[in-house]
Amino acid sequence: MNAKLDLKKRVIELLSANPETRFKARDIAVWMTENYPEAAAAKMQKSGFIENQAQLLNQIVAEIGSNRPQWQKQLPQLRTTDGVRPRLFYWTEKSEAEQVADVESGRNLFVEFGAPAEHAEPTATVVEKKVVRRSEHDLYPMLIEFMESEHNVRGQRIDEKKSSNKYGSGGNKWLLPDVVGMENLTDGLHPEVVTAIRESRDTRIRLWSFEVKLLINRSNARETYFQAVSNSSWANFGYLVAANFEGAETMKELRILYAMHGIGLIRLDEENPPESQVLVPARERPDLEWAMCSRLAVENKDFQQFMTKVRQFFQTGDM
Repeated sequence: MNAKLDLKKRVIELLSANPETRFKARDIAVWMTENYPEAAAAKMQKSGFIENQAQLLNQIVAEIGSNRPQWQKQLPQLRTTDGVRPRLFYWTEKSEAEQVADVESGRNLFVEFGAPAEHAEPTATVVEKKVVRRSEHDLYPMLIEFMESEHNVRGQRIDEKKSSNKYGSGGNKWLLPDVVGMENLTDGLHPEVVTAIRESRDTRIRLWSFEVKLLINRSNARETYFQAVSNSSWANFGYLVAANFEGAETMKELRILYAMHGIGLIRLDEENPPESQVLVPARERPDLEWAMCSRLAVENKDFQQFMTKVRQFFQTGDM
């Protein structure tokens, strides 16, 4: 047996034999040491600082992470998730555009490596953990739950099917967000302070806009970002939300766009919505664009209902 633990070769071996299965770098490291024990032992012996199995695994994980960008440039089939830690590695023959099309059409079934239970002995067997197939609509209540529980923002779904369509097909394209939210800035303040703020006509509310996607990668990053820019122009905060950000350059591109336009990024945790993350905080617009709010209220019944709630808040202070 070759006593050299060729990391790149072993990563390709495991991932290509299990296409579409997501692995953590540590899962890959465990698999390597179990399937190539002599090479792993030789690596430990050759090193001047690795003293035990745990340190060996940590070193392999670190080397996989540091070599990842170079490997991905050489191997377009090698993909990783982005915007979530730990990063997940997988192998696919699909283009990034095909991945987006599969996800949006419901053909997005993939599996995640089932790591051993805590304190259990590691195993070399690849255990598949089925990932639930979801639609974009499944994500809306998860986002609303996250924003209310973690950011005190009361969310509401905006159904594009309730729009007037009086401008014909495509007339309202990129006009409406998927979810809107209302944040009470006086929540928790003394009633006298709340009354003083109301009488002073100072800001008591902030409105939020969210564009939601199942998957964002390099093939659709710019399009989805500018969709969020377009349909959040009225709000104090605009966000692009996704269950998965994938691709080595995706987050880099989105951060460049953020610097120009200020739309924030949220990664939605499908299994545990309160554990979702604001990856990039949106840049606040100090003033609401009431003329655009009026346009949206005319075009869509759900948005009109949302504006009714905003009016009632200004009148009564109740959300």
